[in-house]
Amino acid sequence: MNEEDRALFRRAMRGVRRISYDGAPLARRRPPPRARFARAEHAAVLAESLDWGSPLAPVEESGDALLFRRPEVSPLEFRRLRAGHFRVDGEIDLHGLTAAMAGPALQQFLAEALRHRARVVRVVHGKGLRSGNRGPVLKGLAGHYLARSGAVLAFASAREVDGGSGAILVLLDTPRRLQRGR
Repeated sequence: MNEEDRALFRRAMRGVRRISYDGAPLARRRPPPRARFARAEHAAVLAESLDWGSPLAPVEESGDALLFRRPEVSPLEFRRLRAGHFRVDGEIDLHGLTAAMAGPALQQFLAEALRHRARVVRVVHGKGLRSGNRGPVLKGLAGHYLARSGAVLAFASAREVDGGSGAILVLLDTPRRLQRGR
């Protein structure tokens, strides 16, 4: 450091006073509070969502096909759904989404479909060809999510021309039935 720099430093420090320190420890910042119950609730929801064998969601897997029907859906209506006799009012494609992204996307899609009074929608989840040994992750996730949704009356894997085992046709409850409480 040359003399010119020292003079500049002294001018900058003019009026600055040394603080006396008596050796007492400085106050440490308190750690942020932890949300114990929120973490426990989050962990419980995560564990429940990963429990594929939950009795809340009895999804039948027939070969590659997913099948689900609530008791109030007649066998005839379910056969018509499986045969693709209903007009599809909306579709969501979950390809490229992670399992963490697929659940909220599916929830938002179903809410929008109900708002538009859709009767049948298609959920394209793919066949899981790139999932490796885990099998089709999004297929299982979509099936169990749909089975737990109160607005879903039934669903079945689509016909081959409509996506086959890579898509699900979903029969939604009508707004009138939802209001009546079934």
